[in-house]
Amino acid sequence: MAMTDFAVAVDDARDRGGPAQPLLTVNGLKKHFPIKGGILGRTVAHVRAVDGISFTVRKGETLGIVGESGCGKSTVARLLMRLIRPDSGEQIFDGDPVGAPRGITVAEMRRQVQMVFQDSSSSLNPRMPVQNSIAFGPMAFGEKQADAIAMARELLVKVGLNPALFGGRYPHELSGGQKQRINIARALAMKPRMVILDEAVSALDKSVEAQVLNLLQTLKRDLNLTYIFISHDLGVVRWISDRVMVMYLGEVVEIGPADEIYRNPKHPYTRALLDSKPAMDPDHRREEAPVSGDPPNPINPPSGCRFHTRCPFAEAVCSAKSPAIGMVEPHMHVAACHMQDLSSGHTKAGMVLEGTH
Repeated sequence: MAMTDFAVAVDDARDRGGPAQPLLTVNGLKKHFPIKGGILGRTVAHVRAVDGISFTVRKGETLGIVGESGCGKSTVARLLMRLIRPDSGEQIFDGDPVGAPRGITVAEMRRQVQMVFQDSSSSLNPRMPVQNSIAFGPMAFGEKQADAIAMARELLVKVGLNPALFGGRYPHELSGGQKQRINIARALAMKPRMVILDEAVSALDKSVEAQVLNLLQTLKRDLNLTYIFISHDLGVVRWISDRVMVMYLGEVVEIGPADEIYRNPKHPYTRALLDSKPAMDPDHRREEAPVSGDPPNPINPPSGCRFHTRCPFAEAVCSAKSPAIGMVEPHMHVAACHMQDLSSGHTKAGMVLEGTH
């Protein structure tokens, strides 16, 4: 199969709802991990990793997800792939509920959604040549071995690797950047419509990271892909994302167009993240941390706004009532903060945050 055929095959009749219908809609997604204790091993508490988040992903866009370690970013990715089962919530893929009686099955969804993990080494079979790793998925779904290997070699070209040099190599013979390119090719072998990238470039040095990011942008354009890009690197997220979703302690605290969030953050936590970036000018180096304290325990998070224990603008209403963000239209820029609600009773409601970025 020629590479032109591969590109056409990705943009096919699977698009049932047209460009106006979101490719992915998530409503109230929740996952609490039980903690066992005592002689009988009973559940004594829960880690509230993802606590009722909602968002949409439009066709052809890149949604970036950022936040501190432990905020629930990677758990969201695994929930979307159903690598772990959500406790509650609804996941709709191109208008069809996932796992519902009248929707699509998880297996059908996974054929259209693939994931690239952070650890490129452990994602590959060390006893299998990389072209065989790429071909494994199509072969598992009935593709003939010769056709699957031919597709794998074409995909190696697509990700910038010469199949004559790299197709027969094993993972230990490749660099970190080359292994991540193999993982990207392996994801594309299933002809997905959406790719979830969980810290896919964080283990790479900056020069290789730039090459992989440029590759991702090219593949997105050529194959009509949609991305969910998870990273802790604010600069990378701004460069690659159309919209950004900021998470804190299992909840979405802000979501909106990337340029809007970086230019005009509405939540104090987002402001603190942006102010945490290293200063390029030594004369304007920050002497104090933009936010104090450690994130609260996800087993017993604070009442009301979960950021109020570290927020410099916290007032009584912040601990008494949880700010809601609700369902968000794709063009909207909103934050779960009482200062964004003129009727909340916060004395600084309507205030514009200022910072140093």
